Amino acid sequence: MRLNLCEIIEMPGSSLPFKCELETERLIAPAIKSFVSPPSAEGIIRNSAGVLMLTGTIRAEMFCICDRCSAEFHCEKEIPLEAKISAHPSDEDDPEVFPLDGNWLDLGDLLETCFILSTESKFLCREDCAGLCPICGKNLGDGPCGCKKEIDPRLAVLGQLLDKKN
Repeated sequence: MRLNLCEIIEMPGSSLPFKCELETERLIAPAIKSFVSPPSAEGIIRNSAGVLMLTGTIRAEMFCICDRCSAEFHCEKEIPLEAKISAHPSDEDDPEVFPLDGNWLDLGDLLETCFILSTESKFLCREDCAGLCPICGKNLGDGPCGCKKEIDPRLAVLGQLLDKKN
């Protein structure tokens, strides 16, 4: 989605609201199985003393795969948006600034970038997810598996010291 910002570029104090859905093709991560509905974004672009600022929120509802136990879970995200937009080519080297193409802003690209950068590197079904047993593969969140834990041979000497104390 492209927005023409010519109405607010030259008028400090002016603003332009926006509301749109994001395309999900570029938002898929390995842990995101599917979106319940396309993520939606809502906000406003303001010209504050000649500086264009975008503020708003992205809302997403999706099904994810836990990175520890591989269970599917429902996840809702509300991502706050705050981005600086520049019409000056000299600001294009600044990674914190989104450039304009003439008077046009590629809003879809900006929102996709914000979504991707704010997404966690690990998706967990619960913060305290215990994961899977490396020996039998049982989900340790359902309880212990009963497998005997193998001691790393490099640490076996320390284990012998503990046995002598007991």
